[in-house]
Amino acid sequence: MDGMTSERARLVELTEKSRTSLASLSAMLGRNPSYLQQFVRKGSPRKLEEADRRRLAEFFGVDEVELGADPVMSSKREFDDFVAVPRLALDASAGPGAFSAEEISFDSFRFSRRWLREMGLEGADLTAIRVEGDSMEPLLRSGDEIFVDRNKRAGEGVHVVRIGDVLHVKQIQASAPGRIALISANEAYSPIELAREEIEIIGRVVWKGGRI
Repeated sequence: MDGMTSERARLVELTEKSRTSLASLSAMLGRNPSYLQQFVRKGSPRKLEEADRRRLAEFFGVDEVELGADPVMSSKREFDDFVAVPRLALDASAGPGAFSAEEISFDSFRFSRRWLREMGLEGADLTAIRVEGDSMEPLLRSGDEIFVDRNKRAGEGVHVVRIGDVLHVKQIQASAPGRIALISANEAYSPIELAREEIEIIGRVVWKGGRI
């Protein structure tokens, strides 16, 4: 491997370890069979195209940097491919209510942009909050983590609302003019009807996760 750049030598090494061939890998990339052979032996192309390099890195289970990716750009791309959803130290009560603390993120969930896009959540202003109480069972159970989209504050649906200093998760329905009905999924809890100005709508619940 004398005279080879480190990424070319690494490609040869990974190919041998995986018991495949440069020709078959070239075919996997949709290239002519001599594509990677020319890259390794003749230095043509000088650098692998980004899509090819990424596909090979995924196949071998290695970091793209090993195949010639710029470490800074690779790190930036990995960072850009994920979205951090802040997890607030607040309990959105699904029961009698829980007094809210300062809205300071103490943790976060990281989700790929692709997953968020598949869930229809791309571009959402998401915050994660844990549910406490049983008033929204069986839809939401105590301990569930919910994603609240702060961009969605209008319309009916399950929302996180603040009444005074207390957060609640409730189904929102329009009632009489200027009034809103807050409805629990658990029939043991009666609906609550309040004037619109008594309620601050934090956002709509768009995703939930929890223990089985």
